[in-house]
Amino acid sequence: MKTALPCFTEIASPIGKLMLLAGERGLTGIWMEKHPSDPRPNAGWLRDDENPFLVAASAQLAEYFVGKRQNFDLEIDQEGTPFQLRAWQVLREIPYGETISYGEQARRIGIPGASRAVGLANNRNPLPIVIPCHRVVGTKGALIGFGGGLDRKRFLLNLEQRHTPFSLI
Repeated sequence: MKTALPCFTEIASPIGKLMLLAGERGLTGIWMEKHPSDPRPNAGWLRDDENPFLVAASAQLAEYFVGKRQNFDLEIDQEGTPFQLRAWQVLREIPYGETISYGEQARRIGIPGASRAVGLANNRNPLPIVIPCHRVVGTKGALIGFGGGLDRKRFLLNLEQRHTPFSLI
């Protein structure tokens, strides 16, 4: 692995080009093309299409987009406030193909009245898809609040629904 960090790669996906970023300890960011806070590589960044963190993320995202992967097994290096980290941990626990409301996410972190704060934390999630903030919806299933845009959120939810086995219980 090359030593200059951070490093990045870009991959094609059904929701547009994705920029993947990695640091010394793992994947640090996934940015969607035309995202409001889409970073631009600068002189301190190294394009490294062979970085093991980026190679693993690229491969697992490709599997996800064709319905062959439901959970990600990646080294990640996530920074955030204690509240954000708690909110993002709840995101990881939402099963593939399922959704919860912002209010339910707030209840799961132990602060039932914090649905707006949860929404703000989700908006700052640097690893969408891998940490599935797209699985959080408004009351009664309304599609709201996804930094990548509601069309992408709808696409990701529909993709997961198509690849979720139906079971009679």
